[in-house]
Amino acid sequence: QLQLVESGGGSVQPGGSLRLSCEVSGATLEHSAIGWFRQAPGKEREGISCMNIGDLNIFYADSVKGRFTVSRDNAKNTVYLQMNNLKPEDTAVYYCAAKTPGFLWRLCIPNPRDYWGQGTQVTVSS
Repeated sequence: QLQLVESGGGSVQPGGSLRLSCEVSGATLEHSAIGWFRQAPGKEREGISCMNIGDLNIFYADSVKGRFTVSRDNAKNTVYLQMNNLKPEDTAVYYCAAKTPGFLWRLCIPNPRDYWGQGTQVTVSS
């Protein structure tokens, strides 16, 4: 059973940085397509970055492009979301999700049939 555990959330001031981690178990990370999503209070869950196998074309939402960077460490079976220059509007619960091994992200949109972590809270406030 594929499982994901996020960590690294917290509270920061605007302009600050955080690095979220998503540890994957039950599957080999290098064969898994991983996405990062977030959900702010009262809003729908949105895709902010999706990375397919081989990392050839990583999608970033316009709202985070140039500020957020995704990377993976296959040896640790962990994917990272480096978030820089954080803004109050980045406040949300952040989730990582994985496709069933062998499947890819065609659109970076949440799908309940994918595997999801429990989420980690990020709060950006002065």
